[in-house]
Amino acid sequence: MEDGGRAHTAIVGWACTTLCLVSYAAAFSQGASLSACTDMMPRHLRVQLHSSNNNYITVHTNMSFYFPGDKVPVTVRSTRDYMGFMLQARKVSNNEIAGTFIFLPPGSKLLTCFEDGDTVTHSDKSLKRNLSFVWKAPDQPIGDIKFFISIVQSYFVYWAKIESAVVAQGGQN
Repeated sequence: MEDGGRAHTAIVGWACTTLCLVSYAAAFSQGASLSACTDMMPRHLRVQLHSSNNNYITVHTNMSFYFPGDKVPVTVRSTRDYMGFMLQARKVSNNEIAGTFIFLPPGSKLLTCFEDGDTVTHSDKSLKRNLSFVWKAPDQPIGDIKFFISIVQSYFVYWAKIESAVVAQGGQN
C-alpha cells in the first residue's frame, strides 16, 4: 500500500511540475511582459544569461545620424534561430526609451513600456532569424540613440541588451 501511495504522490508531483512549466512557457510565448521594460530581462524560470559580447546577433541601421521625425530602418541579423526578442531605442544620454516603431515584421507586435509603440516584442514562438523594423524618431530633439535587443534562443537561454552602434542626432552643435 505504501508503494502505491508513493507512486501516486510521485505522479501527482510530476504532473503539477509539468503543468507549472507549461503555463510559464505559454505565458511568454506571445511576447515579453511589461516587467521586462526597464532591464530587458526575460522573466523565465532558471534562465541562463549569456554575455552580450559573445552572441550571434547584430543590430544594424544603415544611418549614422538622424533628424527629429526621421524614419530609421533597423535590421536584426542572426546566424542562429531564436524564438523571442524585445527591441527598443534608447537615448545615449540617460538610457530612456525613445521614439516609436512604425513597421514590424510578421511574428512581432508593439508593446507600450512608457509610450505607445516604444518597444517591439515577438507575438509567437516561431523561429526567427533576420528581422527588419522601422523606428520613428520623436519630433523634438532627443540626442544620440542606440538600439538594444534582448534575444531568447530557448526558454532557458538568452542574451540581454545587445546594442547597436550610436546613431547620432543630426544638426546638434
